[in-house]
Amino acid sequence: MGRFDVRTTAAADRAVVALTGECDLEGRDEMTAVLLAAVGSARIVHVDLAGVTFLDSSGVHCLIVAHQAAERAGGRLYVGNAEGAVARVLEITGVGELLRAPAHRPTHEDAGHD
Repeated sequence: MGRFDVRTTAAADRAVVALTGECDLEGRDEMTAVLLAAVGSARIVHVDLAGVTFLDSSGVHCLIVAHQAAERAGGRLYVGNAEGAVARVLEITGVGELLRAPAHRPTHEDAGHD
């Protein structure tokens, strides 16, 4: 089994949870606890999956549980940076679409002024 690790950074009403390794049954309890803690302390939680090498149904379940908790609290949980097999699992299950962060829409302020 691969090692699972998690790192959380928070500022104001946002948190980033960076997962690395294998998100499977072995790390399920830790992953769930960390995600629920992030959702409990921040309105917006971004889960960075760039370091995840494996994601099974246990990992998908953790993401859904945290997503539902965020919605109940009036917040949102998003996932991003998934690659390879991890991205494929999210695509097949529909979780990738469900938890995809909205695209940044440029505003007048973003355009700059000359």
